Amino acid sequence: MEEIRLTIVVRNGIMSSLTKLNLWKYQVMVDPSLGQTKGAMKRRSLRSLIGWLMEEECSQTVKEEWENTENGPSKEFTAMHRVGSAANNGNSNRPRKEKRLTYLLSDADETKHCAGVNCLAVLKSSVSTGCNYLFTGSRDGTLKRWTLGEDAATCSATFESHVDWVNDTVIVGENTLVSCSSDTTLKTWNCLSYGTCTRTLRQHSDYVTCLAAAEKNTNVVASGGLGGEVFIWDIEAAVTTLSKSSDEMEDGCSIGINGSANSLTTPSLGTISTNSNTSANTTQVHGYAPITAKGHKESVYALAMNASGTVLVSGGTEKALRVWDPRTGLKTMKLRGHIDNTRALLLDSTGRYCLSGSSDSMIRLWDLGQQRCVHSYAVHTDSVWALASTPTFSHVYSGGRDFSLYLTDLTTRESILLCTKEHPISQLALHDDNIWVATTDSSVDRWPAEGQNPHKVFQRGGSFLAGNLSFSRARVSLEGAAPTPVYKEPIFTIPRTPAIVQHEILNNKRHVLTKDTAGSVKLWDITRGVVIEDYGQVSFDEKKEQLFEMVSIPPWFTVDSRLGSLSVHLDTPQCFSAEMYSEDLNIIGKPEDDKINLGRETLKGLLAHWMTKRRQRLGLQTLANGNVLSGKDSTPRSLAHSRTEVVGNAENDPTVYPPFEMSTVSPPSIITEGSQGGPWRKKITELYGTEDEKDFPWWVLDCVLNNQLPSRENAKCSFYLHPCEGSAVKILTQGKLSAPRILRIQKVINYVKEKMVLDKPVDSLNTMETFAPGIGGQLQHSAVGDGLLWSGLKPRKKPRHSIEILCNNQVLSPDMSLATVRAYIWKKPEDLVFNYRVIQGR
Repeated sequence: MEEIRLTIVVRNGIMSSLTKLNLWKYQVMVDPSLGQTKGAMKRRSLRSLIGWLMEEECSQTVKEEWENTENGPSKEFTAMHRVGSAANNGNSNRPRKEKRLTYLLSDADETKHCAGVNCLAVLKSSVSTGCNYLFTGSRDGTLKRWTLGEDAATCSATFESHVDWVNDTVIVGENTLVSCSSDTTLKTWNCLSYGTCTRTLRQHSDYVTCLAAAEKNTNVVASGGLGGEVFIWDIEAAVTTLSKSSDEMEDGCSIGINGSANSLTTPSLGTISTNSNTSANTTQVHGYAPITAKGHKESVYALAMNASGTVLVSGGTEKALRVWDPRTGLKTMKLRGHIDNTRALLLDSTGRYCLSGSSDSMIRLWDLGQQRCVHSYAVHTDSVWALASTPTFSHVYSGGRDFSLYLTDLTTRESILLCTKEHPISQLALHDDNIWVATTDSSVDRWPAEGQNPHKVFQRGGSFLAGNLSFSRARVSLEGAAPTPVYKEPIFTIPRTPAIVQHEILNNKRHVLTKDTAGSVKLWDITRGVVIEDYGQVSFDEKKEQLFEMVSIPPWFTVDSRLGSLSVHLDTPQCFSAEMYSEDLNIIGKPEDDKINLGRETLKGLLAHWMTKRRQRLGLQTLANGNVLSGKDSTPRSLAHSRTEVVGNAENDPTVYPPFEMSTVSPPSIITEGSQGGPWRKKITELYGTEDEKDFPWWVLDCVLNNQLPSRENAKCSFYLHPCEGSAVKILTQGKLSAPRILRIQKVINYVKEKMVLDKPVDSLNTMETFAPGIGGQLQHSAVGDGLLWSGLKPRKKPRHSIEILCNNQVLSPDMSLATVRAYIWKKPEDLVFNYRVIQGR
């Protein structure tokens, strides 16, 4: 993880608030002399500081100065806020930021990762399993279990609960998988289940980057993260304590952040520092607190533990290794030697020798008994990110940013290049005589390794003697004497799904154009969660220009591709700001002028399965004709924000219209949080119907269950209507008119015709009473929306006159909306000015 350092000028004495902002992987140095805090330089995360400034938690002066600097927040930063927000602090008077709902879209085979693979773990066959498994954790936020054969690997389960990158995973005991993530949590899983998260552990204040486990002491796991924290967990003690606590919890407590009724989770463990992903309930009476290894002042990137769990080594950005006694959390020694970040660590089974790989491109062998570095190996030409050793700790496999996998004899210093990849190597896992290699492009390869007898590889020739200075390998590489790899092709490859790397929201605010790592350009309909067009490998910019539409619809969602797939974010009240006519959406059976709120209908589509399950739970039976018989709610609990549970009436139509029916072939996953616990992630087709305000944001439930939308500003557009200069037509009104932003120019034309008594329909009505005359008049709603009484009337006589509406001397298309005219024709902040004229004989 790269680091950014920047000095931020913070004024008005707000430094004390920065103590709770360790949220993002990018770090920032803040000078305490600029605020009230005294002491050493404080490391704070850049993204959290940006988000904090943008949320008006500091003075307007600081905010404006930050926005005006060339280092101000980019689109990537502002679009990648965390899913949730912290509960409102009782000591703070600022308004609470509402929680977000995000849904992830995928059109590909879900048995493949769609982002870089960060971690690997091998579970060898036993009497109970009978086969070997490989576990992979990815930047797409999921883990997958692969059943291994001789020359193939089959995905047999997907573990989905983390809401951010999965950074590391280890196997403890016979069938317990532990994972850590950038969502600041650890999660435990049953290795042999179909994706069951058994518990969630919350203690870290920042990204959790690495794990280490003791092979023989099957209960001990250590975790480290960007907050400089190292925790040692007793997994068995944690689950035992949690089980007792869960029995005493009230019936109204949350079912857990992963939403699983048969899972065991807790809002918190011990005392947790408040951040955007922790619950307001930070103390649990029967909670379990891990052992804390205190000493790191900066980010921790790597951990290693010996087999018995008596020695723990950690390393990170401080260029030094720290050695701990994991039984007490006390530091036993500190080792210096690397000149850059430590990225990978290995301990032998006894805990005597340690291998470290660094961003300085060096591998070092440490004798912990002598407390010194005994050998340095200059093998790589760039950062070393991954290490794996033979069972006897005599040879080491290493990979990293230079795309290369090397095998090095730790005694003779002889080294050989096994293979090269097209992308940086992120993780290694030795499996008998083979080695699994994960890269940042989401593919995983199996290569020959001769792990039982590595001397066989050196017999092939092409080895070299590793130097002991970092520049030696770089110099050899520049001189053109780079070694030739032993293997050209892997034994087999676990395929990947290309990750989305570029996206653009189109003007219609329903379609998003994307480009993936394979160069394929696709068009997504985010209201249905599907790809509606695959253009193949074409120019992204040219296709974007071809798809341009002169329409103006308020932005009601944001997107990012941080997880390799398309993530759509909905925030209230912005997500309810866009409307369209049912006619434009081709909805059959509704009046053409009915307004459809895109945010509300999208939420209904996302939660359609949840609503069905909920009706079943509440005993509601839907008849064939669509009527609903209300059954008695069998549960004593009721939603705090549910003022009504009526479904099927005109005000709360439960129908999911075709433009908002979500895919069931590749159903979206939702990421959200409620009033308890932290963010959770699940497929929309796997919701139980038992999730309530403890799991969902209140505004989502208020919308779906009660049809309650927040008040919206700027829903109307004001304009003046004057005759064209030199025209003989009469002046219809002197005042300002207002109408919904989506009103078409055709409706304005109809209004002019009615006022001028031109081409009135047969059996016409007195439409003069439809509009408020004079200053402040409005185009009033008719019985069927904004149609100015034309919709649903009898056919008119053949027109003898035609009306044209102009803006800025440009004739407007009748299909344009007021918002479109303002954005593309008027282009001024003042109220619109329309001119009209009569065209004879058309």
